[in-house]
Amino acid sequence: MRAHVGRQRKEILLLQRAGISTASAELLLTRMLAKIEVLCAERDRLKKEQGGPTKGRVLGGRIW
Repeated sequence: MRAHVGRQRKEILLLQRAGISTASAELLLTRMLAKIEVLCAERDRLKKEQGGPTKGRVLGGRIW
């Protein structure tokens, strides 16, 4: 998703060089970036809560 935002940013720069107003596009891009950050934080939180089948174990399944 971040790669998609990067492509959008490049397109906005091209429009700016051409002298076309990009204010609304920049606002949309800012909202997209904020949403991505929120979703990534939520994903990380859920992963941390869920843990994994090998959490606290070494290979072989022993708990040390």
